[in-house]
Amino acid sequence: AALALDNGLARTPPMGWLHWERFLCATDCAAEPRRCVSEQLFVEIADRMAAEGWRDAGYEFICIDDCWMAPTRDKQGRLQADPKRFPGGIRKLADYVHSKGLKLGIYSDVGSKTCAGFPGSYNHYDLDAQTFASWGVDLLKFDGCNSESLELLAEGYRRMSLALNKTGRSIVYSCEWPFYLRPVQQPNYTEIKQYCNHWRNFYDVYDSWSSIKSILDWTALHQDTIVKIAGPGGWNDPDMALVIGNFGLSWDQSVTQMAMWAIMAAPLFMSNDLRHISPEAKWLLQNKEVIAINQDPLGKQGYQLSKDKNFQLWERPLSDRAYAVAVLNQQEIGGPQKFTFSLTLLGNGLACNPACSIRQVLPASRDCGVYSWISSLSVEVNPTGTVLLKV
Repeated sequence: AALALDNGLARTPPMGWLHWERFLCATDCAAEPRRCVSEQLFVEIADRMAAEGWRDAGYEFICIDDCWMAPTRDKQGRLQADPKRFPGGIRKLADYVHSKGLKLGIYSDVGSKTCAGFPGSYNHYDLDAQTFASWGVDLLKFDGCNSESLELLAEGYRRMSLALNKTGRSIVYSCEWPFYLRPVQQPNYTEIKQYCNHWRNFYDVYDSWSSIKSILDWTALHQDTIVKIAGPGGWNDPDMALVIGNFGLSWDQSVTQMAMWAIMAAPLFMSNDLRHISPEAKWLLQNKEVIAINQDPLGKQGYQLSKDKNFQLWERPLSDRAYAVAVLNQQEIGGPQKFTFSLTLLGNGLACNPACSIRQVLPASRDCGVYSWISSLSVEVNPTGTVLLKV
């Protein structure tokens, strides 16, 4: 049987826009027409993605999350979009998104109902896969609510993977499989990567520093298990949503999310309102050097090298013997702090042997110069901020 890894998809972490976090399950279009999860919202976001440089920066997917469906399936048992909010149906929306040079993602659930209570895919895996393919869908986010047992959960994720491949359409498969397993048992990441293109490990990201920090802490704690499995075709998803451009993060915390999601080789799916976004947030999200680190073809996930009081040092091996290095200051009091580290720490001592050039990418780009193998480097990092370097 063809498995997700064999479909040639997600050779680098997928990038796009997702309605969940910013727009949640807003379904009252009369009361909130600009916030409502509707055809209009996705058309307007697609227009912005095509016209304002997002597509050209690499953000190619526009993804519908939960709450797009009608409350019941149609007479043939097929999922259907809510007719008031999606009057043209998903096929028409997909055609519009494709006309803008973008791809459409959609959402369903392995269980009997979605997390918000709409019809799930349990007992309908083949039919739903065929339906999504017939609509021209390019990505499926498959949630894990309302499954009766871990055995049914695992079986459902496997079956939907095979069903998607059977359609003959290339559909990126985004799983929540390990997140729902973890409270009870250690996920088998080798198996999960056989079936899924990326997979959620931890709780939903919130528009807050405490959420970003908890995701980074969890990732560092479990890096021995998860880092080695990531690579072309399959990626760890620390919750893909970039909340940059919303309300909860300071500038330095926004820099930290962008830098660390690049270090972690995470899928980059913005969840914000591209119709109202500041020039600073746009600059950060479209930063070519950071995106190039995230999309590096070697496909190795980064990891935490060391922890020293409030400072964390992370590295990510890149192609052409380069490394991305992040210095994160988790202190939330006082002012900028200086952190000094030996370059012999990087790349098992090989990154700067016998010498290396270092460039700062974030929070602003500048060349730092050439350093010898036995040099030390000092960086000044703002509270809750990150300095991202390319070595």
